Amino acid sequence: MRRIQIIEKARKDALKKFAKKLYKLFGVRSISVIEHFSDLTDPRSNQGMRHDLINIVFIALCAVICGANSWTQIEEFGKSKEVWLKQFLKFPCGLPSEDTFRRVFAVIDPKEFQQRFSKWIQVITYVKTGAVVAIDGKTMRGGKGEGLTPKHIVSAWNDVSHLTLGQVAVKEKSNEITAIPELLQQLCITGCIVTIDAMGCQTKIALKIRESGADYVLALKGNQGTLSDEVDLYFQNEINGKKSTLKYAETLEKGHGRIECRKCWVSNDLKSISNKGNWKDLTSIIRIESERIIKGKSTIEIRYYISSLNELADRMLFIIRSHWGVENSLHWILDVAFLEDECRIRKGCGPENFNVLRHIALTLLKREKNCKRGILTKRGIAGWNEAYLEKVLMCSEIAV
Repeated sequence: MRRIQIIEKARKDALKKFAKKLYKLFGVRSISVIEHFSDLTDPRSNQGMRHDLINIVFIALCAVICGANSWTQIEEFGKSKEVWLKQFLKFPCGLPSEDTFRRVFAVIDPKEFQQRFSKWIQVITYVKTGAVVAIDGKTMRGGKGEGLTPKHIVSAWNDVSHLTLGQVAVKEKSNEITAIPELLQQLCITGCIVTIDAMGCQTKIALKIRESGADYVLALKGNQGTLSDEVDLYFQNEINGKKSTLKYAETLEKGHGRIECRKCWVSNDLKSISNKGNWKDLTSIIRIESERIIKGKSTIEIRYYISSLNELADRMLFIIRSHWGVENSLHWILDVAFLEDECRIRKGCGPENFNVLRHIALTLLKREKNCKRGILTKRGIAGWNEAYLEKVLMCSEIAV
C-alpha cells in the first residue's frame, strides 16, 4: 500500500513539472485536454512500466492531429518530432514503440476515456439554449474481421459549435437503444433540443431527455406500430380536409443539379393518438414531405416525428434539417479526413480509444479558426509546422 502511495505521489509531481514546462513554452497554465486526461486510470501493473501514461496519450493525440491513423504512424511521428517533444517531456527509457501504444490503448477503459472526453468538451464549449443536439450512431467498418464485429459508436453532435459533445460505444449484442440513455447521462443539455432517428424513438428515451431539462424531436417509423399509423392517418385526413388548422411551412433549394422542396405540417391536436400518455410531455406531431428533382425525375419521401416542443412549422423544419448535419460535419469528416472506415485497429479496446483520439483531434482542429482550410489540410499543416501544432493544442483553453 505504501509503495502505491509513493508511486502515485511521484506521478503527481511529474505532472506538476509537466504543467510548469508547458507554461514556460506556451505561456499558458496548461493544456486543458491534458489536464482532463492526466489522472486517467492506468490499467498497467506498476512493475516494469517504462513510460508514463500521460506521455503515451499526449504523443498519440499530437500524432493523430498531425495525420497519424495507426499505431505505426504514431511511433514514426514520435521519432520525427523527438526534439520538439523533449522540450517538455522526459523519456528516460526512450520513446514508446508501436507495440507500447497498441498494448496500452488496448487495455485503457474506453468508458472512462469517453467520459473524460465528454467532461472536457463541457468545460471548453458553451452550448446555447435552444441549440440542436443530434444523436446518431456510426459503425467503424474497418474493425471488421474474422470473428470480430466492427464497433458502433453513438455520438451527440451540436449544430451551433459543430462539435461532438460526447460519445459511447454500443456494447456487443446490444444496440443504440441501450447506449443512448448512457450517453444522455454524460451530457449537460438543459434547454437544448435533442433529435434522434427512429431507432431512438422510445418512451424511456423521451422521459430521460425531459428529465435532463431538454426537449425532444424523435423520428417516427413502423417500430412504434399504432402510433405511426395514427399519425399518418391524422395528417392524411387533415391535409385533404377543407378546414385544416395545421401549421405549415415550405422551403425550396436549388443547386448541384437538383431542386429540393421541403414541406412541413405541425399539429398540437393529439386527440387521435391513443397512447399519448406514454410519451413524456408529448406536445406536437410533425409531417415532413421532401420532393427531390434530379434531371427531371422526381422522388418524394414522407417522414413523421413526435416532439415535446410547441413551435411554428418553419422552426420545426429547421430543427429537423439540422439533425442531418451530423452526417456531413462529423461522420463524413471522420471517413474522409481521418480515414476511419479504413482503420484496421482491432485489438482489445483499441478501436474505441482510437476513436476518442480522433474526436479530440477533430475538436481541436475545428476550434482553430485562423487557418481557413479543410480538416485534412489542417492535419497536414500541423504535421509540417510545429508552431501551428502548438496553436491547435492551445485551442483547448478557449471557451466558446
